[in-house]
Amino acid sequence: MSAPAGSLLLVPNTLDLGAADAPDITEVLPFGVLRRAAALKHWIAEDAKTTRAFLKRVQAVVPLAQSLQATEIRELPQPQKGGAGAHGAAGRNEPRFDDWLAPALGGHDIGLISEAGLPGVADPGAAVVAAAHRRGVRVLPLAGSSSLALALAGSGLNGQSFAFVGYLPTDAAERTDRLLALQQHSRRERQTQIAIETPYRNAALMAALLKTLAPQTQLSVACGLSLPSGWCTTRAVAEWRRHAPPFEPPQPPSPAVFLWLGT
Repeated sequence: MSAPAGSLLLVPNTLDLGAADAPDITEVLPFGVLRRAAALKHWIAEDAKTTRAFLKRVQAVVPLAQSLQATEIRELPQPQKGGAGAHGAAGRNEPRFDDWLAPALGGHDIGLISEAGLPGVADPGAAVVAAAHRRGVRVLPLAGSSSLALALAGSGLNGQSFAFVGYLPTDAAERTDRLLALQQHSRRERQTQIAIETPYRNAALMAALLKTLAPQTQLSVACGLSLPSGWCTTRAVAEWRRHAPPFEPPQPPSPAVFLWLGT
């Protein structure tokens, strides 16, 4: 008699990336998630080092089923910004998924973890989730926060219609064209637009938003979510131009989410 199949567990991560003022993990994630994470022996992650750091924080609350040294952590290939994304990479890496998902077919649960909260959302792990469905592996999302959902909830912008547009072009002319098109779409459809950027480029994106968007467009910025120093502020672009956020040094780079709604 074959062993019952395991599941792919989508394990939510903290949003603090190990910051010095990070809260206790029990203040961010439910105990049930920590208990399920501690029991896993197989992981798929964006970064093995940060996943081990996450498991050390879990271990302080719930003993791990096996040592960190014995825990298997497979690293995802990183999709190129503005490229095909996780699903575009799926076909090229499909044989690798057979190997990575094999433990589930053998009766062992596998954890999938993201660097940005909820796996599969603004995250290359979506390709693994899609591969699990194709192979009949049960997918089980665990309760936890998504940086995008928290930012949208805190923005006061339209939460009934919204779109995540990912990273914007780094070329100034292309970025301007993209922002103007997104603003027009937002105004026409009353749809909130959501973008992210590498933390060290937050200031550059904010400057582009303030230069390109119309003065009356509502712009929200959420930075350092879940940290005691985190903040979320929504203002008209005209007001932001008088009170731009302090992204430049000496402020340390921190993950941020940018949202806007054309009016």
